[in-house]
Amino acid sequence: MSLLIRRARLLATMDAAGRRLEDASLLIEGTRIAAVGAAAERASAERVIEGADLLVTPGLVNTHHHLYQTLTRALPGAQDASLFDWLVHHYPIWRHLDADLLAVATRTGLAELLLSGCTLTSDHHYLFPTEAAAELIDVQIAVARELGIRFQPTRGSMSLGKSAGGLPPDSVCQDEATILADCRRLATLSDPAPGAMLRIDLAPCSPFSVTPATLRATAALAREAGLRLHTHVAETLDEERYCLATFGARPVAHLAAQGWTGRDVWYAHAVHLHDAEIALLGRTGTGVAHCPSSNLRLGSGTARIAELLAAGAPVGLAVDGSASNDGSHLLAEARLMLLLSRLRER
Repeated sequence: MSLLIRRARLLATMDAAGRRLEDASLLIEGTRIAAVGAAAERASAERVIEGADLLVTPGLVNTHHHLYQTLTRALPGAQDASLFDWLVHHYPIWRHLDADLLAVATRTGLAELLLSGCTLTSDHHYLFPTEAAAELIDVQIAVARELGIRFQPTRGSMSLGKSAGGLPPDSVCQDEATILADCRRLATLSDPAPGAMLRIDLAPCSPFSVTPATLRATAALAREAGLRLHTHVAETLDEERYCLATFGARPVAHLAAQGWTGRDVWYAHAVHLHDAEIALLGRTGTGVAHCPSSNLRLGSGTARIAELLAAGAPVGLAVDGSASNDGSHLLAEARLMLLLSRLRER
């Protein structure tokens, strides 16, 4: 399939020079941009869109999401809650998740992303209720293929239930053997080719919901299979207090001790960071998914994005789960990120 967007009013290339081309054309062949500018205008294509009134930009990339939460947005009982109380409120509802509900949630969330200009999204799915089918991420993959969005699901996990000192109830946790077996299975589905439509990564949920052993074993498996690693880190002060009391270390130090830094790792949120932690992320190339709406919605704080970028840490934009931002509009996140950066500069 080829697509020609002909003579767009403005084409923002987002290249290193920041070029903006007026009255410019763009040719797409298959899943790749084949030509931009005069060469594209001369090409023929199976489908042509006249671009006289259009602004054309590259597709947006969403670096952190929880698509299953689409069905539990704006619940009255959690509107004013901070993260830990918010999670405790939702866990009894989420434990009823099954394949059919996840398919509806995924379809809705992906459609919202597509309508706001997103063409590649990650999803952090860590909820596998004991009553649900084990292969829930396969359901999401099927929906993403149907909608035609590039999809990078991360196989999340929770192995530290309430009975063992964690936050989530035992009914939504799995044992480490079950987690790692499914991670190995999903790793075989990941396509490492450039421009691939499906890649898989591994993502234990958070320091307060997985054991250190699970973190280490997942990191070893991911690196053996050539996959990336993802988790929540330093989102709230409650998490910081939990890690200090339980592990004797702040969240980033705890993760680093388990081998969770490097260019194959990206953290969600990373709100509460000391200068030395920012320097560590920059030095190791550890990435951050910036979730401005969710951080404000839950009262978590605002991430130090300018300092992270100055230190050399890769930073991406994210909507986070719809239950913590009440939507999946990536352009709205970009605007809020800009406004927050101006606030921090004052």
